[in-house]
Amino acid sequence: QLVESGRGSVQAGGSLRLSCAFSGYTYSAHCMGWFRQAPGKEREAIVSMNVRTGNTRYSDSMDSMKDRFTISYDPTSHTVSLQMSDLKPEDSAVYYCAADELNHGLAWRGYTYWSQGTQVTVSS
Repeated sequence: QLVESGRGSVQAGGSLRLSCAFSGYTYSAHCMGWFRQAPGKEREAIVSMNVRTGNTRYSDSMDSMKDRFTISYDPTSHTVSLQMSDLKPEDSAVYYCAADELNHGLAWRGYTYWSQGTQVTVSS
């Protein structure tokens, strides 16, 4: 089970950090990623990381996020994190992390393991 942690409310321009790791056991994922879903919208990819090589990939539709959102991975704790800065009200959504032993990149439908999600609310 993937367990996500992090604070979920911030004012516009602020920063948040979300972290995610498997609870109860160590799972050696190949790929981990962050996704989000706003009300009434389809789930969208933010960024994925091949944790074996460190290669990252940001969604092409997320150009505005590349400078504000950063993925990182701690191999000792198998924890993936998403550092978000300069948050905007349009970033409000439920944020999920996902993991899989196959490298699905940004294709969220391929991931097997999902976190419970964190509601991120950015107030103006």
